[in-house]
Amino acid sequence: MAAGPGGAGLSRRTVLRGAGGVAFVGASLAALKLPFFSVSGAQQDPATCKAADVSATDKSLVISNWPAYIDPIHKPDSTVSVFQQRTGISVSYTDDINDNAEFYAKVKNQLAACEPIKRDMIVMTDWMAARMIGLGWIQPLDASKVPNLHKNLIPRLRNKPWDPKEKYHAPWQSGLTGIAYNRKNTTEVKSFTELLTRSDLKGRITLLTEMRDTMGFMLRTVGADPEKFTDTQWQNAIDSLHKAVSAGQIRSFNGNDYLNDLASGNTLACEAWSGDVIIAQQDNPDIQFVTPEEGLALWADNMIIPNLATHQSNAEEWINYYYEPAVAAKLADWNYYICPVEGAQEEMLKLDKPAAKSPLIFPTDEMLASTWGFMALNDQQEIAYERDWSDVTSG
Repeated sequence: MAAGPGGAGLSRRTVLRGAGGVAFVGASLAALKLPFFSVSGAQQDPATCKAADVSATDKSLVISNWPAYIDPIHKPDSTVSVFQQRTGISVSYTDDINDNAEFYAKVKNQLAACEPIKRDMIVMTDWMAARMIGLGWIQPLDASKVPNLHKNLIPRLRNKPWDPKEKYHAPWQSGLTGIAYNRKNTTEVKSFTELLTRSDLKGRITLLTEMRDTMGFMLRTVGADPEKFTDTQWQNAIDSLHKAVSAGQIRSFNGNDYLNDLASGNTLACEAWSGDVIIAQQDNPDIQFVTPEEGLALWADNMIIPNLATHQSNAEEWINYYYEPAVAAKLADWNYYICPVEGAQEEMLKLDKPAAKSPLIFPTDEMLASTWGFMALNDQQEIAYERDWSDVTSG
């Protein structure tokens, strides 16, 4: 499976929620029953929970990533093939991450007990990367081996509160969450508040099943900052969402095929991911992406090296390679997400690629200035907020 012009029209986010909203609620409740992040004695010290690095004598690398997130790896000119030819490192690349909580459940017992998970690199979304780093499950990067990361990472993705100097993580790809509407069937929807209150949209809008995306916007609508909010502000936002659900404004919470409904006219507007919209516009230019008055949610999926990885230097060489602008441009032209690498747009323009001119792959400074992330949650908040979210989205 692959996203972008050469693939099957799937995106990493479509795969993430491939079974739709009902499955998401079930997965969330199952995660809560773990309980979600409560692992007795889970904290580790990466300085002591580490393995000898055998990269110099064993030129191999084991990576777990999301499906539909890289150009076809077996083509002789693919980014992976070129990396292997250039470095002599043999890459075992598996697309076995379909959901952050699901993957966490798969590896938590080993990482909590300082046992290997037999991977040298995993790719986790911001909030899960933050959680694993906070638990001491991730090895620090050797800055001298990833100079391209520190030189070329775009400013808006630098200095995350949970890893201010990119000591532990490197963004793989990034994306925006905003609003999409079908201009053939309705007028422009300028804000999330409009999405939830306009009478002509009643019963014909959808929101995303990703809690942090949707609730980030809900927090903005009640005057709170998604990157720093209180329990009271959270409750105000949940109450506001519940009101919209009860009023019949929202058709459904979707994680899959929401743009199909938009294209067919079943819905008029929706909360949407930028990568999905770019792909949809190839077939239907009437689908438009909007930067809401509340701003845009900005997220990233991040390369991190778990404790007891045995090929850390090889993993760092991979990171440094993908932060070369020409390599990053080739990857971005395939998967259509935000490229985190400065200079990649110029490389893509040299090749006269249409994607180089898309603000959803290379956002303008004005667009990025309006973006926000979501606050890292502690154990108690995670459990309570997911329960609140499930109560609303499950009806």
